[in-house]
Amino acid sequence: MAHTTDRGSRTSARRRLRREVPSTVAVLADEHDFAAMRRYKSFGFDDHTTYLRQMEGLLRTLAAQGTHTSVTLFDPVVYEEFCAEAHLDPDTTASRTRYVAEVAATGTKVTYAGQPLHLLLPELINEAEQQATWDYATSLLTRGDCASCGEDIGQAAFARAARLLRQLVEAAGPGTHHLVCSIPAEGATPLVAALHAEHAPDGRVHLGEEAPALVLCTVLAAGIATDRPGGIVLRTSAPGRRDTLRGWSLRGGRLRPLTEAEVFSAYCTDARTGEPVPPEPGVDYRAGIALPDPDSDSDPDPAPDCEGPHDT
Repeated sequence: MAHTTDRGSRTSARRRLRREVPSTVAVLADEHDFAAMRRYKSFGFDDHTTYLRQMEGLLRTLAAQGTHTSVTLFDPVVYEEFCAEAHLDPDTTASRTRYVAEVAATGTKVTYAGQPLHLLLPELINEAEQQATWDYATSLLTRGDCASCGEDIGQAAFARAARLLRQLVEAAGPGTHHLVCSIPAEGATPLVAALHAEHAPDGRVHLGEEAPALVLCTVLAAGIATDRPGGIVLRTSAPGRRDTLRGWSLRGGRLRPLTEAEVFSAYCTDARTGEPVPPEPGVDYRAGIALPDPDSDSDPDPAPDCEGPHDT
């Protein structure tokens, strides 16, 4: 009888310890990635919808057990590369477990808090895309110093970008501002970063959440450091007023305002086909606002929401 009690106590203790061990679940978010994994015989799912339903059930079970659970993306291409480098057979559950442990330590994760998977996955994909954008933009900033003066080009470009961002929101005036910065990249897809900022009626400026502000500053800084022809568009919303759209082009490390016609053309042209699209109702298209030279700013520090290139 005592032996049975001791064994039950050990089992109970292990269960308590299990609740203190965090878990990471890697999800195949889209049909294309799911189809890529079906070539492995050890992968026991035939239907993506069923797979996601089972994943959501697993997440709920872990949460019910009191386990802190994070969700990350399972990338079949990266998984195949991981197995090749580690000399693992990719067609085993053990190899998938090792891969998930690797991405749990180094990849982008979102904490599971009971939200439905169809809400969690877009958040996770956005986080992963934001991290990838930041990683690539940072790599552009760290390619070396100025050969003639030894200046750290990346740090100087980031400081300039932070000042430009604050100047932009200040010049746009009171309201809620949605900014999108885009610069060309080596591939077909440009680097794009977005940010929600606030300009209060009393003049106070808040550059949104720290991570998006950092990413946008880094993308803008990468365009400045590499002298790439990027740009920023800004949408302003305020109570009782129509939304306003403005735009600026990045040239020579400065944001140069687009004309009203250029802003209208940019927003009302299909980027893929070049065909005109109807203007959005309830929106005014306005010329960009001229900004002062950021080098004339006496404050050498970046904007308080952007602390310079570092890990997010």
